Amino acid sequence: MENLNFDTIKGFLTNLSYNQIFKIIAFIIAGMIIIRLVRILLVRTFFKHSNRQNQMLMLKLINYTGFLIILIIVLSELGISLTALLGAAGVLGIALGVASQKSLGNIISGFFMVTEKSFEIGDSITVGDKTGTVHSVELLSIKLKTYDNLLIRIPNETLITTDVINITRFPVRRMDLVLSVAYSSDLDQIITILKKVASDNIYCLDEPGPFIMIKSFENSGIELKFGIWFDKNQYVETRNSIMKHILEEFKKAGVEIPYPHVTISNASSFR
Repeated sequence: MENLNFDTIKGFLTNLSYNQIFKIIAFIIAGMIIIRLVRILLVRTFFKHSNRQNQMLMLKLINYTGFLIILIIVLSELGISLTALLGAAGVLGIALGVASQKSLGNIISGFFMVTEKSFEIGDSITVGDKTGTVHSVELLSIKLKTYDNLLIRIPNETLITTDVINITRFPVRRMDLVLSVAYSSDLDQIITILKKVASDNIYCLDEPGPFIMIKSFENSGIELKFGIWFDKNQYVETRNSIMKHILEEFKKAGVEIPYPHVTISNASSFR
């Protein structure tokens, strides 16, 4: 078959017998079943101890390979020569090759990303100014589900060239709070109060212990950095609890939390 065009394909479809149509449908159904069985077999054997990210990528590769084989079988049953098909698609392939350089870069970046194992499906990560949970890992991109239930697609090439922060990689995290107290406050008393807060709060871990540092002298007061360790799955509960606890203890001890003051003077007093 030297030339492949629309009329040629139309002629093939018109001349198909019921037997050929039945065989094509049977090939497609059988192929889909085989692909599914192969996926199940590999998940239960070779991929049993792999993480969800590697499983998803390999299963997608199996799908694409299986569908390609089914397509080749169907074309062969139609009597369409693959040589002629590839020849007809040669010019289009060159054009697509130039246009798909970006996609190829994303695929290669994806393989590097999988090798590094910087994150897995279910991890919370920050990429640039975007933060969310890894929803899926594709050949060209990853998809993040944000905390307000939005889906963000980030190309793999962006992940390679941008700082990626894995928020939930380790089971324990530290929460840093910046507190401000009045210059008249007793700093030793403040440090004692913060240690008590960390010790009494049910969400704060005893090990590692709290981190307390006098940070700086600001216009409105003295700033302290108060860091406590907690389970990564209890971020909201820990933050709400610790903030309320600090405020309660400061009120009991009479600790003043300063705020900026603006003093307006009568201009005539400067004359």
